[in-house]
Order: sequence, then C-alpha cells, then structure tokens
Amino acid sequence: MMIRNFLLTASALVGVATFSFGGATTLVLKGKEGPGKGKHIVLVSGDEEYRTEESMPMLGKILSQRHGFDCTVLFAWDKTGTYIDPNNQEGIKGWDALDTADLMVIGTRFRRPSEEDAKHITDFLNKGKPVIGIRTSTHSFNGDGNFGGTLSYGEFGLKILGEQWVNHHGGHKSQGARGVIEEVQKDHKILNSVKDVFGPSDVYGVVHLTDADTILMRGAVTESLDPKSKNVDGKKNDPMQPLAWLHPYTAPNGETKGQSFCTTMGASVDLVNEDLRRMLVNAAYFLLGHEVPEKADVDYVDPFYPSFYGFINDASYWKTADLQPEDYDLGKAPHVPDSKGSPEWNFRDKP
Repeated sequence: MMIRNFLLTASALVGVATFSFGGATTLVLKGKEGPGKGKHIVLVSGDEEYRTEESMPMLGKILSQRHGFDCTVLFAWDKTGTYIDPNNQEGIKGWDALDTADLMVIGTRFRRPSEEDAKHITDFLNKGKPVIGIRTSTHSFNGDGNFGGTLSYGEFGLKILGEQWVNHHGGHKSQGARGVIEEVQKDHKILNSVKDVFGPSDVYGVVHLTDADTILMRGAVTESLDPKSKNVDGKKNDPMQPLAWLHPYTAPNGETKGQSFCTTMGASVDLVNEDLRRMLVNAAYFLLGHEVPEKADVDYVDPFYPSFYGFINDASYWKTADLQPEDYDLGKAPHVPDSKGSPEWNFRDKP
C-alpha cells in the first residue's frame, strides 16, 4: 500500500486563504490579523532524522493563523523535483523566499545548497536578520561551500547559532530531555508561560557557548521517554547541558551583527509539548522586536500526528510516499507510519 494512503485529511477551514510566494515547491500560509501582520517568516525543513517536514508546517500554521505572520515553508525535494525527499541533502527548493524574510526558522541537517542558493542565505545574514535554530540546526550545512567567503557551510551552526554537532549526551531513543529554566533568566520574555518542557529526543552535548551567550534553559537527562520519568542521578546531569539559548552572531561580511535563538530540542514528536511550542513562538516575537504575549496561543491549527524520529534508509520510501507541500496545507492533517525500529511512544494523538 502506498504511504500516501495513510494521509488523513481534516475538514478544510472555512474562510482561510493561502497564497504563494514561491509556487508549488513551497507551502505558503498567509497570516491572519494579528501582531505579526506584515512580517514574513521562512521555515526551513530538510533533515533525514527528526521529521522537520512535519514540524515546520505545523509551526507555520500556528504562527500564521494564531499570530498573523506570513509564513513560507521550504522542503527538500528528490533529484527529479517530483516529491519531498528529506534524504536529499542538495534538494531544498525556495531559498529565494529569504529575500523578503524577516526571520528564518531552520531545522536542517548537513545540507549542501548550491552557490546560487547559498547567496540568498548570505544576503539574509548580511542584513543581520534573526534566526531560530532547532535540533540538528547546529549542523545545518556541510560540504565545501561557503556563505560569502568568511563562513563555511560547516561553520554555520557554531558561528550563527553558537554550537556545532558535539554528541548525544543522553541515551538516544532511550532517555528523554526535560527543560530546566536557568534561574537568573526565569523572567526572560522568551520564557513567558513556559513551565513544563519535555521531549523524547535526548539531550545534546553543548560545549562551545561563551559568556556572550544567554542560556535560558538547561536539559535534564531523564530515565526514560515517559514525560513523567525522573531525572537521572549522578554526573550525567551535573552540570546539565544548555538546552536553549540566545547567541549574538557576526554576519559573513564580518561587520553586521545579528541575533539567534537555538534549542537542541526539535524532533517533531518533541513538539507535542505545548510549552516547547510556546517557547519557539515567544522567540519569534522577541527576535522580531514585538512584545511577547504573556501566554501565547500555541494550540494546533489542524490535528498534528508526528511520526517518531529515526533514519529512513529504504530508497523507495519517499518516492512511494509522494509527499507534496499541499499535503501539509491548511485543513489537512497528514500521517505517515513511524520509521522501523521506533520505540513505542504513546504520548501523542493518533489518527
């Protein structure tokens, strides 16, 4: 049975319109009335493991329909440009959407953009525009290319977000991550109404932050993937690794200054957690200079059925799935099976 047959579509929302900045290769969500009206957020998916092709459309719907931001979601495509294929590291289409973006939200892993596509990223950064990075964004890009000559692909995470790939500090697929607010930052606006953050993705190692960075939250390694599981005892949580922080960056031109927010959480199943979604929405408001809501509305616009994270090595999987941006549009709630070897995790809605 083709995976497309698993896609479940919710009833279309009445009176909600969409329009296109970039055509059929992107998902474009026009913002409703709200504080974000007139601002454009580009959300970049494209990773082999943590299902940003699921999470970025969901976040785009919240940001556009709950808060008024215009949102464009980019996807990685197969080499023929026929279907969404997160495994193709050269496949992201629509980078030119950054030309009109006020904020980029990125969750890619080891992508290899062309020189032409990289220029859109370079120009965005050289304007000092803000960036939100999730999970594998610490190793967003890879390869021989560079952003304007002074920033190599492999340095994007370290220099723009403050960290690169280090290691899995917690047990992968066996230990979860619980957010612990940094006491001195408990009143930071990004943490407005953020109290209970948990995700089944493990804590990443973080070793390169400096005094210039603002750590907002640390990650406690938990005994299991159960949100109620206890924090492990001993050295694993002493000290706890940074889990979310603000980082000041210098653009590739060596002059312009910008700011980013990064969290090492961000698997699609992590975003079942309401307060994690709220922290990301708060970060968007903060980085764009808007007043952060006391309690941002982060309810799903459409049902969200995230699949558990994991590599999908079946060469025919994505071709058979035949996923298109329209499958993630307003009024639709796609669902695909968990990847092989996924642990049982019964803390999300099921279709």
